[in-house]
Amino acid sequence: MAANDTIADMLTRIRNANLARHQTVDIPSTKMTRSIAQVLKEEGFIADFTEAGEDIQRHLVVTLKYRGKSRDPIIKNLKRVSRPGLRVYSNRKELPRVLGGIGIAIISTSSGIMTDRDARRQGIGGEVLCYVW
Repeated sequence: MAANDTIADMLTRIRNANLARHQTVDIPSTKMTRSIAQVLKEEGFIADFTEAGEDIQRHLVVTLKYRGKSRDPIIKNLKRVSRPGLRVYSNRKELPRVLGGIGIAIISTSSGIMTDRDARRQGIGGEVLCYVW
């Protein structure tokens, strides 16, 4: 994995932490990872996230969410769509629906990072970063 693909790195860390049933996971903090964490929180996929560390070693501490006694992860799957080698863009008419609306697509738009639902509401397209369900 390319070191400069912070989004794929973030998704992989969350995926692995989920599989291991970890309560929290550390992710290097960038503007992009903060925005994605914010969307995941708003959509109820993660419990919370905070920022820790000094200046250059800042990282996000993401608190994962599980369901019930068996601690089923709320996030079933994370899929990177657009990547540095192959960017995937979508105009407002072609915004993807994930699992018929059960999941979300995280879109990077001119108005910031948002879900496919918000982008559709605002009538804007953008780069399809990932799918979450």
